[in-house]
Amino acid sequence: MPVLPSPPSVADGAEVADVEAWVAEHLGDLTLEGPDGVRSGAFRGGQSAADTALATLDVGNYARTRSTVLPVSRRGASRMSPYIRHGLLSLGEVWDAVADAPGRDRAKYRDELMWQEYARHLYARVGPDLGRSLRREQPRPPAWDEPWPERMACMEAVVGELHEDGWVVNQTRMWLASQWAVRAGATWRDGEDAMFAHLVDGSRAANRLGWQWTIGTGSGKPYGFSRWQVEKRAPQLCKRCALRKDCPVQGWPEAETGPSVDGPDLRKGDIPAGPAEVEGAGGAETVWLTAESLSERDPALAADPERPAVFVYDEPLLRRLRLSGKRLVFLAETLGELAATRALEVRRGDVVEELSGTPLAATYAPVPGWAKRAARLDVVETHPWPWLVRPRPAPVQSFTGWRKSLGR
Repeated sequence: MPVLPSPPSVADGAEVADVEAWVAEHLGDLTLEGPDGVRSGAFRGGQSAADTALATLDVGNYARTRSTVLPVSRRGASRMSPYIRHGLLSLGEVWDAVADAPGRDRAKYRDELMWQEYARHLYARVGPDLGRSLRREQPRPPAWDEPWPERMACMEAVVGELHEDGWVVNQTRMWLASQWAVRAGATWRDGEDAMFAHLVDGSRAANRLGWQWTIGTGSGKPYGFSRWQVEKRAPQLCKRCALRKDCPVQGWPEAETGPSVDGPDLRKGDIPAGPAEVEGAGGAETVWLTAESLSERDPALAADPERPAVFVYDEPLLRRLRLSGKRLVFLAETLGELAATRALEVRRGDVVEELSGTPLAATYAPVPGWAKRAARLDVVETHPWPWLVRPRPAPVQSFTGWRKSLGR
């Protein structure tokens, strides 16, 4: 397929509407909403937006307010996840940025960063198997007609924010997962897909792990969503709910832990990590950029500022996933800003077909799709992934056990 024109650069004065129009024209047929429904979410893409977010990051009172849902002005969530997800910021950069925060808040926030790293280690270890129940079957209470009923003000508000902004706080992600699977008895993978499609920070590693931990398939203990959490974190929702006198989640759910499953081996074992140092040098004509690592500081990109780069919107994958246009707008903003500073081609098609025969430099990414495609491409120069903690043989049954094994 011919090279696409570079996306408009907001950093150079283009409007967000210009980027939305670019996505609608060139990628709209691959989106969940279709060309006429493409719009941006609550986050601006690009290195400048990521660096601004990092420079203004303040996690004071994070330990106390991180689970607040409403009012929005009192939320303690840092909103860094879209930039971390797409490699505009590394976990290490964010870790260092909070070094001077109050001790309790710093520790709690760094716990969350380590959880993200754990998700990456687990996904690198089990790959697509993270899409099936790891340790237990999900609870199977009597099924509801709607997993996320609109008549429940809590569900209407959270699903609405997810669809509008492409992001919700971690507390309400747990509400959505528990309501879908533990309360309504719907299949967890369908719910995970429904959330993933809208998330600008959508990561199979983090999203699937979050769902499995919440509903008990990965942890062995389901999280029981009930009215108590809503009244504690967002009491305004219950006060205006049409079902406030007939709440379907008034009490604790009666769902029981599902039976054990024969899942992947989570005991101590190797975790694929990629090279610790650059493998191969010289001969690479182009830098292959992926959605996992779009920073101007991407190791392969930064190694040679004069070397051109290429990014391929993976048409077969996007056609199958049907992601919201919000994510594609975020990526287009990022690519447009990058293209304004160095030679960058943006393509649409099958990644292997588009890049076949080109000697490539690339940064390793801890996702199954990277290794699968890299094996079929001429990657002659591979740069290390910027791990927060470089993997070594470790158990991945639990976050606590994994973290103890690493000693950080």
